[in-house]
Amino acid sequence: MQPQNQYQFGANAAGGAVLASDTHKVLRNTYMLLSLSMLPTIIGAFIGISLDFSFMRAHPFIGALGFLAVAWGMMWAIGKNRDSSLGIVLLLGFTLFMGVILGPLLQVALHFRNGAQLIGMAAGGTGIIFFSLAGIATVTKKDFSFMGQFLMIGAILMLIGFLANAFFQIPALSLAMSALAILIFSGFILYDISKVIHGGETNYIMATLSIYLDLFNVFQNLLYLLMSLMGERD
Repeated sequence: MQPQNQYQFGANAAGGAVLASDTHKVLRNTYMLLSLSMLPTIIGAFIGISLDFSFMRAHPFIGALGFLAVAWGMMWAIGKNRDSSLGIVLLLGFTLFMGVILGPLLQVALHFRNGAQLIGMAAGGTGIIFFSLAGIATVTKKDFSFMGQFLMIGAILMLIGFLANAFFQIPALSLAMSALAILIFSGFILYDISKVIHGGETNYIMATLSIYLDLFNVFQNLLYLLMSLMGERD
């Protein structure tokens, strides 16, 4: 091997090592921040359980618009401050807000005799899904970026289904849409973690936000399915 080629090989190896180190750091920080984000979510959930959401139930369209305005506004602010400590503060504030938003669903769940058990099962199931998919993405090292387009198409179809069912109110369709949502957002968990591992996402705040939203959607849809299939009414 010529000296120039040896130098080039060494430079490439060093560059690859640095890239792998940076990727590992982003992934580690993402997992740490994701773990931390569960605390304000739980606090927000306890706050949400105690609130009166009668206005949102009476005016679901206005309530949905209000939620979207606040959620998108906070996500925009997180994105603008992704490279500063303020981004972390905003992210934790966002997870607190999302915990509060779980309030109406948790209130319904707790009206079942086994409501607390159903919530625990949904949380445990979400954890199993996350750790399983994180393990697959980490151990296999496979790039799952090819899933992005399919997942976006699935998310659009899912949204159309939810909007259609808001008018038709078909229980079976509602269950099917929740099951589809679990599959789609589980796919997004795999996609988003793989994106970090392969250097597609280099900001741990934005990576945490993406994976958090995946987990949030898996949890609430899994809880809805469990309530529909296993809920024990008084």
